[in-house]
Amino acid sequence: MRRKTFTSLIVTASFAFLSSSQAVKAEQKATVEPELAIFRNPKISREKRLDDLISRLTIAEKTSFLIARSKGVPRLGILPYHSWNECLHGVARAGLATVFPQAIGLASMWDSEFMNEIAKTVSTEARAKYNEAQKAKKYGRYTGLTFWTPNINIFRDPRWGRGQETYGEDPYLSGKLGVEFIKGLQGTDPDYLKLCACAKHFAVHNGPEPERHVFDAKPSMQDLYESYLPQFEMAIREANVQSVMGAYNRLFGTPACASPFLLQKLLRDNWGFSGHVVSDCGGIKDIWLNHKVTKDRPTAAALAIKAGCDLNCGLTYLAVPEAVKKGYLAESDVDRALRRVLAVRFKLGMFDPVEMNPWHKISKADIDTPASKKLALKAAHKSIVLLANDGTLPLNLAKIKKVAVIGPNADSVSVLLGNYNGNPSAPVTILKGIKQACGDKVEVSYTQGCPMALSKGKSAKEVNAKYEAAVLKSVKGADIVLFVGGINAGIEGEEMRGANLVGFNKGDRSAIELPGTQLALLKKLKTFGKPVILVNCSGSAMAMPWEAKNLNAVLQAWYPGQSGGTAVADILFGKYNPSGCLPVTFYNSTKELPPFEDYSMKNRTYRFFKQKPLFAFGHGLSYTKFKFSEMNLFSDLVSATGAIELTVKVKNTGPVDGEKVVQIYAVPVAKTATTPLKSLVGFKSVKVKAGETVLVSLKIPTKRLALWNEKLQKMAPQAEYTLHVASASDNFHLNKTIHITK
Repeated sequence: MRRKTFTSLIVTASFAFLSSSQAVKAEQKATVEPELAIFRNPKISREKRLDDLISRLTIAEKTSFLIARSKGVPRLGILPYHSWNECLHGVARAGLATVFPQAIGLASMWDSEFMNEIAKTVSTEARAKYNEAQKAKKYGRYTGLTFWTPNINIFRDPRWGRGQETYGEDPYLSGKLGVEFIKGLQGTDPDYLKLCACAKHFAVHNGPEPERHVFDAKPSMQDLYESYLPQFEMAIREANVQSVMGAYNRLFGTPACASPFLLQKLLRDNWGFSGHVVSDCGGIKDIWLNHKVTKDRPTAAALAIKAGCDLNCGLTYLAVPEAVKKGYLAESDVDRALRRVLAVRFKLGMFDPVEMNPWHKISKADIDTPASKKLALKAAHKSIVLLANDGTLPLNLAKIKKVAVIGPNADSVSVLLGNYNGNPSAPVTILKGIKQACGDKVEVSYTQGCPMALSKGKSAKEVNAKYEAAVLKSVKGADIVLFVGGINAGIEGEEMRGANLVGFNKGDRSAIELPGTQLALLKKLKTFGKPVILVNCSGSAMAMPWEAKNLNAVLQAWYPGQSGGTAVADILFGKYNPSGCLPVTFYNSTKELPPFEDYSMKNRTYRFFKQKPLFAFGHGLSYTKFKFSEMNLFSDLVSATGAIELTVKVKNTGPVDGEKVVQIYAVPVAKTATTPLKSLVGFKSVKVKAGETVLVSLKIPTKRLALWNEKLQKMAPQAEYTLHVASASDNFHLNKTIHITK
């Protein structure tokens, strides 16, 4: 802790059910007496300060701190505080902010170092908003420093509406990107957190959305430890994440927010987690109301707190005093949870003089800066994946007189933003980006062409008929047709009630194909004999086998953030060479998917899917070509506690500079019916100039190759693996066999 002198004691901000005006009055009335110096005194250890503060609180006051909307304690000068904040891909729901590509798009960059850089920018804007809120005496939701980000659940099924919030289907890729994002958010100051990050949703949570409050997940031990847990362990061991959010669902019959196995044995005993656990919003209420594990609020609150859920997003913990009175809880149980919740607020500097905090000087001038805008464009460039191309791309503007832009996502701002988003100052739609790239010399026509999806009970032909004249007019005389379609976060997302659309179910998808209205129009456009390019926007994998086979090019743009239109245009017209790679498998049809409710990993994701996918995990084309050579291992004998060191040369054999993701997959030599077909164990994004060769070095901890050992009942490496250097999970180039020694 810093040993700086200070001239005055500050009154800390907290949120409450109080209005801002009431909070101000409470502040004015509060008296900070000399005897409060212990918990306010930064020269004393935080443990002793915590002891002092907790000793001064009544049971009602203690309970207040265990609610996300905390009242504060006016008599001690502690103001209201709200623990709920979000920054999934930029500070969300708090006004002006830099909006980066949606999380699934960020994962497509396969660049952990750049993820850290983005997170640093996000956390700077987050601190700026907190500092400004403090000055304005605003203590409501989305004004605090505890951010419930990132979502590191694996995207096991493309029908899940919240999959867009994740880093894809692979545990290691999700974990590595999550670790760097968390580090960037929390900062590197030895004394003060920049903000508090939160790994969510723990554990085994990924749809179906309509059933999340009652669902009981029952994966095998192998699937639990190999697929659902690794990224959370990485977040704790490697990033020291300060908060973990419990999931809504049950696991093996026990609500995740009241699971001693999850919250004590795994998190704290096995992994050494020292932060606090927060429930998903309403998750404690679910324990008694929906899961029906306990009879009422006091018993649900007691069960969760004793299991290790410290903070309640919701109101069930208001029953804590009653639970203590009835003997369901000991006050020491309450104090344990309280200590964890308050500890992070001390680490954030909320009880110290502001001049001691290195993050205090960040201001609103640090929001939406030229540098952050430049970073958002770079992220959008790197996130876009070129799925298919017959050579039509990049387009040569010098040879084009007219471009027809058609599609329901072409002129949409909302499709840029995804969900859990902020408000950008100058978003560039894809249509706008194309117009800016074309300038005055190339005509750009536009029409929506069709609705995004069908309402139930109608046919695509019937619905599209009213758009036909406008489509014909737009296409007439065009040299190229750019169709900007897909879906948006208004119809895929979190537990939605709205749109009665074909292929969608309350936020999830019931079909992963491109909506029928769009496929029908694309088939019509193809009959005009002009090159047709599909720019697909979605937060999840789309089954589009006809499109991949019959269209000239397919670009996956995800929800690309505030600069999405500029980035798409730059790639279409060759100003930027695409480098994004898929973090999920693109299947051929919905029929290839196992039942959504089945949490077994059998035939799911690239690690277990035995058929040929439409586009594989890790797939991404470029406007240049790369060649891999000279794979070398430091040693083919590696200890179970050691690391594999390898090098490989990458040559750009094409005409333009490019960026390539070197992917390393491990294939166990000894296989069983449930062994993963392959697993990503390392990756590195490298820039290679045309004609240049670069040497890429990777160091892979042996434990990363661990698989579930049924006999030992734990994760352990097998004896032999074949390591493959690849450009995608279905495109291996070089390999070496390694032997693991004990």
